[in-house]
Amino acid sequence: MGELRGRVAVVTGAGSGFGREFARLAADAGMALVLVDVQADALAETAAGLEATGTTVMQRRLDVADGDAMQTLAHDAWARFGAVHLLFNNAGVGTTGLLWEASVQDWEWVLGVNLWGTIHGVRAFVPRMLEAAAKDPGYRGHVVNTASMAGLVDPPLTGPYNVAKHAVVSLSETLHQDLSLVGERVGCSVLCPSWVGTGIAKADRNRDPRAARTRTRAAAVGQALVDKAVASAKTTARDVARLTFEAIAERRFWILPHPQALAGVRARHDALQTQAPPPDPYTALPQLRRQILDALHAP
Repeated sequence: MGELRGRVAVVTGAGSGFGREFARLAADAGMALVLVDVQADALAETAAGLEATGTTVMQRRLDVADGDAMQTLAHDAWARFGAVHLLFNNAGVGTTGLLWEASVQDWEWVLGVNLWGTIHGVRAFVPRMLEAAAKDPGYRGHVVNTASMAGLVDPPLTGPYNVAKHAVVSLSETLHQDLSLVGERVGCSVLCPSWVGTGIAKADRNRDPRAARTRTRAAAVGQALVDKAVASAKTTARDVARLTFEAIAERRFWILPHPQALAGVRARHDALQTQAPPPDPYTALPQLRRQILDALHAP
């Protein structure tokens, strides 16, 4: 990417977690920012903190699942700044429970934000980025899609989230291949973290209160697992953001903040090659699987 000062970054899910840290590091690098979140107060807090440091900020409250809103965002970003150089398709939500218990509204919400939000981001911004590259030999652009280790392995009790994140990994790999056919000035990366202390465990706070939610024992067990994992995570959102900016600078595709989690990916690939059933993603943590089973089957 080269020098970031004076360039423009778009960050979805900018109100908290990875998005807020992406925005802070982009501001530290001297970039102007287009910040997006569905939660108005969190977005305003992020924007105000950065504007106080002298950063130029355009903020927009919108749902990334709304394709028309994302197209309007891209149009307005170009109208104000003349170009966008970094795009962070980062907004994410999740639900828990057994796969067949998830409501249609659960599926629509998780896929709408995690997958369709990324699709809309790519469709709205990448064509404009490629057009900018065609007009300006000095232009460089990069897209970062936030997926998850749940896009590379499949833990139980998080079905819709797993499905969405696997799709984001596939989308990102395909984007990499397609971009390679049309030039070298726009690149992409996919971020696949494991547990990090972010607000995704509380994502339900921004959901339509009228939507049907899965309120089963399995959903409660899964939520307790997520809450505990997030609360005890040693890696911070800031750590992940720093690694992400390093990957952007190096034009590296895979961003893997938890390399120890790749053991599960290797086990999955080994099972695929030998046509064995999918391995237990908690093989290295047998006590965790036992706790889940005990909680599910408690009288």
